[in-house]
Amino acid sequence: MHLTPADIAALGEIVGHYPHKRAACIDALKYMQARHGYVSDQSLEAIAVLLDMSPAELDEVATFYNLIFRKPVGEKVIYLCDSVTCWMLGRDKIARKIQDLIGIRQGETSTDGRYTLLPIVCLGHCDHAPAMMIDDRLFGDVEPGQLPGILEPPD
Repeated sequence: MHLTPADIAALGEIVGHYPHKRAACIDALKYMQARHGYVSDQSLEAIAVLLDMSPAELDEVATFYNLIFRKPVGEKVIYLCDSVTCWMLGRDKIARKIQDLIGIRQGETSTDGRYTLLPIVCLGHCDHAPAMMIDDRLFGDVEPGQLPGILEPPD
């Protein structure tokens, strides 16, 4: 995936908000992911050139943040909280139910490309554990029986 003229213009605008090009690296990565679903090797290399960084330096940033995807993900990303509190209150049951419902385990994408299941260190929703997030929607006090409705909400 190469940078389009629209990508170059948008990235130029993002870079313009910072005193140093490198400081725009996270926003540039987030832009590419929002536009294309993930940050490919080719786009990472092109962004690195724009930011006067080496591809290795930018990849270090991209792989440090667990919300930057370096490989394609499903249409919906399920983040399953991996905190101690969530484990104590049933995270493993939630993970098994998701596997039963859509046939994927942690780190996998469903064969139809609809879902990717990823662990996340903490969603900051410990008072409502176990917690999960689908894209930007946060769910707390999740019980296995709720998952069919959460994963396939009524129209």
